[in-house]
Amino acid sequence: MRTAGVDLAAEPKGTALAVIEWSDSRASLCELQLGVTDNVIARTAGTVEKLGIDCAFGWPDEFVHFVVAHSNGDPRQPRVDGGMDWRRTLAYRETDREVRKRTGRWPLSVSTDRLGLTAMRCAGLLARISETGIIIDRSGSGVVAEIYPGASLRLWGFSTTGYRTEPTGREQLLQRIQDAARWLDLGPYAPEMITSADAFDAVIAALAARSAALGFYEPPEPSVLDRARREGWILLPSGPLGDLLR
Repeated sequence: MRTAGVDLAAEPKGTALAVIEWSDSRASLCELQLGVTDNVIARTAGTVEKLGIDCAFGWPDEFVHFVVAHSNGDPRQPRVDGGMDWRRTLAYRETDREVRKRTGRWPLSVSTDRLGLTAMRCAGLLARISETGIIIDRSGSGVVAEIYPGASLRLWGFSTTGYRTEPTGREQLLQRIQDAARWLDLGPYAPEMITSADAFDAVIAALAARSAALGFYEPPEPSVLDRARREGWILLPSGPLGDLLR
């Protein structure tokens, strides 16, 4: 099996791609690139069993409905409250609420935070992947899935404090990961993971993609499946890191 992970940014600069090859006894990081374009990611999608992308695949239903009604001046729309509780319904997707429940932390809001521009690029990327013949299911059941590296690390039992901002933090975290997963061969790429938070998260996304490929994740409940197919659904690992080598 081959899995890939993408740490997506609004532009190729800041975007990283990692590919891991899996065998019965080893997982080998065989590719790690920075400055990655949509075309490279789309081509890679056709060569792996699972591609995990760190970016929201869609926007909250309530936000979409509000923007359309507000633009049209639709008098039938519910009264605009404007208060914090009302705004939260527009800011977060159903999957974001699930992440909050499981990890105690909110993901970035795709409709109100700096993630928006990256999500616009992601929409174009998913369209390019679809043009190659790969069916896109934003709920994660197909080849392509939405991944959250920070939450994945926390669910695997690792502290993530400071790792995105400090090389020293990434070096210490990487050592803890390697101690826990001695089967993971990073080849010549460990220094790049330490110097670049984007490269680090791409590798974590590729590991989380393996978890998804093996079925070790919590899918959306049937009652929210249609919403997940519009908004996207983060595939959070449901088992320990050691389960990935099966």
